[in-house]
Amino acid sequence: MERTFLMLKPDAVQRGLVGQVIARFESKGFKLVGMKLMQVDRALAEEHYAEHRGKAFFEPTVNYIMSSPVVAMVWEGKNVVALAREMMGATNPANANPGSIRGAFGMDISRNVIHGSDSVTSADREISLYFKPNELVEYQKVGQEWLSE
Repeated sequence: MERTFLMLKPDAVQRGLVGQVIARFESKGFKLVGMKLMQVDRALAEEHYAEHRGKAFFEPTVNYIMSSPVVAMVWEGKNVVALAREMMGATNPANANPGSIRGAFGMDISRNVIHGSDSVTSADREISLYFKPNELVEYQKVGQEWLSE
């Protein structure tokens, strides 16, 4: 099974959207294998957004992600990276499908509720930034046989 990294950003935590967003991934049938409420420090924020270093939005993005707790999560499922991206919607909530997470809850491109890995490679990198291997749980999800062949 594929894994992806998802992070509920400070706006999601502050607005009380954590449960509603998690419920969408649970309802889809994905399996939660790691989750923590945490305060991101500067070193982690800069490492997470390293590919954007030098761009105008780098510093505001780093400062924003450190501004309040986030919920870091690892989800597992068939084609979870692509499907989670589809569920999240376009980065800019103004362009996101109204049924998507960003379309329903996002207010602004910089306040768009959720981050999700854009590839399996990115997921592996981001998971390793936020979780130690022993923080991810292996278990058999009841009813999994009803979700896919």
